[in-house]
Amino acid sequence: MNKKKVLVVAAHPDDEVLGCGGTMARLAEEGHEVHVLILAEGLTSREIQRDRESKLSELNLLSDDANKANLLLGVKTIELYDFPDNRMDSIDRLDVIKVVERKIEDIKPSILFTHFGNDLNIDHRITNEAVVTACRAYPNQKVEELFFFEVASSTEWQISPNLGSFQPNVFFKLSFQQMEKKKNALSIYESEMRPFPHARSIDAVEALGKWRGANIGYSYAEAFVCGRLIQ
Repeated sequence: MNKKKVLVVAAHPDDEVLGCGGTMARLAEEGHEVHVLILAEGLTSREIQRDRESKLSELNLLSDDANKANLLLGVKTIELYDFPDNRMDSIDRLDVIKVVERKIEDIKPSILFTHFGNDLNIDHRITNEAVVTACRAYPNQKVEELFFFEVASSTEWQISPNLGSFQPNVFFKLSFQQMEKKKNALSIYESEMRPFPHARSIDAVEALGKWRGANIGYSYAEAFVCGRLIQ
């Protein structure tokens, strides 16, 4: 099997696991090199005014959680950037694009996973736009496979169908063990998860994994919209 470099670009710590944690575990097990870029810091949107200094201790703990969760999945490297949480629309779009472009140039991935373009969360939408721009099909573009993932508690909460709903056309089947790795990685993100029946709960994520598996006749799967596939 031809070993490939994979890059996951997510808006917040935990999005990468929610969106494609099982697939990351599977690809790492298969010998592919998986890297993660997280653009926004997390946490600071929970206050009326952004005050990063008052959240430094919690942000450091979240960074530690991100490193532990991704290590469990077999990720080779993870980089956490510090764009403001749920305020990425306050940043010049070109600044976000440049961060993604630099990472693509550094890693040179042939496969890239990122957010679906019509999530409810504004940071998810901006991340999608930045990635699509950075992956534009100029000569010698490294990214040959581009996939958009769903994030429970954002993708399905969007109620603007005129902008397009999540209709997956690519499925990565997962083993029980790979689904367990995803759940265990999410358990590390304890501060980000919620109790059932919240959509961002371990039980709900497992139910989604089973549902996406049932979509294709398997026990577990993760679903994606294909943005590009060059063969």
